Amino acid sequence: MSAQVRAVVSAQWLADAIRKGLTGSKIRILDSSWYPPVAKRDPKAEFAEKHIPGSSVFDMIECSDRSSPHCHTLPAAAHFSRYVGELGIGNDTHVVVYDAHDFGLYTAPRVWWMFRLFGHRSVSVLDGGLKNWLAEGRPVTSELVKPERRDFQVTPNLAWVKTYEDVLDNIGTKKVQVVDTRPAGRYRGVEPEPIEGTLPGHFPGTINLPFTSFLEASGKFLALEDLSRLYREAGLKLEQPLWATCSCGVTACFAVLVAQLLGHPGVCVYDGSWSEWFKRASPEYIISEGEGKKM
Repeated sequence: MSAQVRAVVSAQWLADAIRKGLTGSKIRILDSSWYPPVAKRDPKAEFAEKHIPGSSVFDMIECSDRSSPHCHTLPAAAHFSRYVGELGIGNDTHVVVYDAHDFGLYTAPRVWWMFRLFGHRSVSVLDGGLKNWLAEGRPVTSELVKPERRDFQVTPNLAWVKTYEDVLDNIGTKKVQVVDTRPAGRYRGVEPEPIEGTLPGHFPGTINLPFTSFLEASGKFLALEDLSRLYREAGLKLEQPLWATCSCGVTACFAVLVAQLLGHPGVCVYDGSWSEWFKRASPEYIISEGEGKKM
């Protein structure tokens, strides 16, 4: 398998794997759908109604550090190992992740990154998610599967996770490029953040490249040459160190996945992202065309 195939698989590839009976034994399919409260969508109810045959729910809230004051914080290694094992995933399982967002993809790259962070390389994102799967007329079901528990050993690479202190230090040293994948309005500070008590804006030195810019209308990723051009036109050099941020460390993982597709693995994620930064940073480190942060 090439790096590209490992990172992203097509609906045709997955449909063929399902037809050959590879799902369940060699391949586990995960629906990682999650929506901000403002969306008023219930991912588990939607999953119960229809999902890709053989898939299970990967709940990003359940598989996170629930004691953290910030959203979607990475779980402890033991928590991830236990949660994933309950989904019938072992270290020899090829994991395919999708979600049902209107964009085509939203949370799946985060789960892809989590698996890689905890040492599992055989993980792919379904190109275009459920949106494209349905558009291509692929089968869905309401039938639920209960996988048999497997043992999943983790080998975390925590160097890929950046902290508030790392980012604050980098604002001074400017050693590392930082890309912010939120929509432009939230980055600029003129459209609201979906997180309660958090105003929009960004921290110094970041370059805005919204995650939606990586996707076609179908929800599938743009061609590699177009993805490369996006980075280039944004002024980001993939051959140099790069960190990614967003609101909660979710869409930041698009930047990691796309860099991997382009042959540059190892982009790091600021896990706390803007939800942590806005709460902790002093006002001079909040750049906004809107209200900003009061002293």
